[in-house]
Amino acid sequence: MQQADIEQIAALEREALQAGSRGDERRAGQLWSSILARAPGHPRALRSLSHLAFQAGDLPYARSLLERLVAADGREVQQWLNLAVVCLALQDESAEEAAIRGALTVDPYDLVALVLRSRLCIRQGRRQEAARACAAVAAVAPPLESLAPDLQPAVREALAWHENHTREFGGFLDDYLAPFYRELGGEHGSRELRRFRDSLDVMLGRKRRYDPQPQMFHYQGLAPVSFFERADFPWLDDFEAATGAIRDEFLAVQAAREGFTPYINYADDQPVAQWAQLNRNLDWSAFRLIDNGERVEENALRCPRTMALLGSAPQPEQPGRTPSAMFSVLKPRTRIPPHTGVSNVRLVTHLPLIVPSGCGFRVGNDSRAWEEGKAWVFDDTIEHEAWNDSDALRVVLIFDVWHPHLSAAERALITAMSAGINAFTNTAEGFGL
Repeated sequence: MQQADIEQIAALEREALQAGSRGDERRAGQLWSSILARAPGHPRALRSLSHLAFQAGDLPYARSLLERLVAADGREVQQWLNLAVVCLALQDESAEEAAIRGALTVDPYDLVALVLRSRLCIRQGRRQEAARACAAVAAVAPPLESLAPDLQPAVREALAWHENHTREFGGFLDDYLAPFYRELGGEHGSRELRRFRDSLDVMLGRKRRYDPQPQMFHYQGLAPVSFFERADFPWLDDFEAATGAIRDEFLAVQAAREGFTPYINYADDQPVAQWAQLNRNLDWSAFRLIDNGERVEENALRCPRTMALLGSAPQPEQPGRTPSAMFSVLKPRTRIPPHTGVSNVRLVTHLPLIVPSGCGFRVGNDSRAWEEGKAWVFDDTIEHEAWNDSDALRVVLIFDVWHPHLSAAERALITAMSAGINAFTNTAEGFGL
């Protein structure tokens, strides 16, 4: 194309845009047509003329122009989407599907194209393909309120279809697997069946998948378990048997009203927004017996029975970090927000001492109510939270123990690593680092 032709097309394009901006669609159409006569693959002329044809109700002409556009260019999602909409209006589902595929080839995550695919599959009764298409919409769609109002109904429809299909699919699998549960329940323990059911629920979206999110150190190869089997910790029998004595020691220190400190105590400049309500607040307080690996002598001397029992537990050895042990006191109408602990090499034990109704605890997908005198062990690197919706105090003895799946050699190395971290920190401080 000669330079003179290029300049003439540019001048016609400017004039066509001006005509369109003042609402003179007839003149704009003439100018765009004139451009196409000179440059048959001109993208803006093809797009603009197809828009005018669509508005005028000339769908076949709009389609022919858009087909020429994607053949000449096809690098923009919107070109393919416009073609898909015209083919939808013409009730040509084969061409509509091809146009949607073209849009998703350009951008596989385009929400409008995914919605169009889901609606086409639903309309055609292709349930499995509709399920995949609606799942894709659910995966990429932002919150509905952030979408353009005209797009919200279509996205809502896809999300509802996905939810209903998943519910139907889950119900079918539940019925299908019921005889297997009955047959295998006796041969295999409840632990295995529960693991399978939890995995099925995650696949079906009935539960979330919670992975350990330690704030400091993640030990590879330790299975993420929310609540461990009580039978794995036979030494807890002694703690449970002594619940009354431990509670009496707590009540004695409570009566003295000394030694309780806020469970959460961060400086104001720390980025810990989730603790804003509880930071340096005695609504969640602790009477610390062992704090970050060090015995709190004044408090420990007041609780000899509790300290003797703690000495029998497999407490981790990481000076400056763990073990910790305390009476955890949650005041009425107080909630502890979701959070995670520092490392999965140690687990956390709860022995409930005072538990009014309306209290609860969640680790991952598992929510439980404390029962006085019945201990449990959990992995606090999995998201967990607690609440006291009652009008009375909730009191739990909390303490750390080694993860039972660590060997003696692994425990020794972890202890040595902690000493090395401390040595490095002390050296760095000595050099002003």
